[in-house]
Amino acid sequence: MKLLSLISAALVAATAIPATAAELSDGKVKIGILNDQSGVYADFGGKWSVEAAKMAVEDFGGTLQGAPIEIISADHQNKPDIASNIARQWYDTEQVDAIMELTTSSVALAVQGISAEKKKIDLVTGAATTELTGKACSPYGFHWAYDTHALAVGTGGALVKQGGDTWFFLTADYAFGYSLEEQTANFVKSQGGQVLGAVRHPLATTDYSSFLLQAQASGAKVVGLANAGLDTANAIKQAAEFGIVAGGQRMAALLFTLAEVHGLGLEAAQGLTLTESFYWDRDDESREFAQRYFDKTGRMPNMIQAGTYSGVLQYLKAIDKAGTDETEAVAKLMHEMPVEDVFARGGKVTPNGRLVSDVYLMEVKKPAESTKEWDYFKVLATVPGDEAYIKPAESGCPLVTQ
Repeated sequence: MKLLSLISAALVAATAIPATAAELSDGKVKIGILNDQSGVYADFGGKWSVEAAKMAVEDFGGTLQGAPIEIISADHQNKPDIASNIARQWYDTEQVDAIMELTTSSVALAVQGISAEKKKIDLVTGAATTELTGKACSPYGFHWAYDTHALAVGTGGALVKQGGDTWFFLTADYAFGYSLEEQTANFVKSQGGQVLGAVRHPLATTDYSSFLLQAQASGAKVVGLANAGLDTANAIKQAAEFGIVAGGQRMAALLFTLAEVHGLGLEAAQGLTLTESFYWDRDDESREFAQRYFDKTGRMPNMIQAGTYSGVLQYLKAIDKAGTDETEAVAKLMHEMPVEDVFARGGKVTPNGRLVSDVYLMEVKKPAESTKEWDYFKVLATVPGDEAYIKPAESGCPLVTQ
């Protein structure tokens, strides 16, 4: 009897392994990182986010319940039509389970719509618009890392408190820029400030002279740059040539990260106030993670890259806990599970798919203040996640019950 019991137990154990693996629809987990890898946001996320995703897979253990985990990537060139074609191909013919990163708000909105249609999970770390968790929310869509509201509360709020109560905006002419300008303007006005005007510029423009002259002529105390990546860096460089800061106006980089500060250099970037949801030099754990990332890439991660690491890791944890990659089951767990990793401490996902975690108001150091490579920021304040992000009931997401 004892021998029969042992044989029976062995058979149960043997059959349990393929049964669990069979819950993965095609025997593997496949994640697509879709972002800008050659344009104005190539440093903002780019191939560096792909490396962060691969690092998350390694740290998870390389496999999931014995099944392989694959990361693939593509460059959407900041064009929603190209991104949509790639997303459909990935879902329809390449058996991709989830698409992540999605720099550029117009792209993220398009791919989130396709993902909802296909009942697939998308997780956005690169795009900023609050529409992703607002009127365009999806039961399978998640927004990690930051959004325009968090940037407005962080950078906009700080500058108004410091006396920057009149604003003029230079705005990227697409969904992200509109959202960032609107959110910041609303917050500035709610704090007693005024918006004196705004001008929109094409994505990836190289000549900001006419836009900067309008900002200069406005007399606004703060010139708010509602753009990102190379657009912000080029505007800051040209503003210096026009003597805007020397003339007493202040430049507010509303979406500027460690990567862009590195590209611009401390001499040009010093004194800028910005908001990120991650800083590599925050504590021992973030420094250990960042050093491992540096060893792979030769650079420290910004919030987009660290957020991509976190998003991939959380998705894999949810599949592992669910015992299946079936979308409904995984999405349910991603809404329920706390997010606790090197990126987010005590993070939570709200019913509209927004990851709520702390964000950090930072100032770029002067060259003399920097003591080592990539030592670029002074953390001025920590903004609790519940203050940084729109409350779900106020987001406009139709999935949220009042």
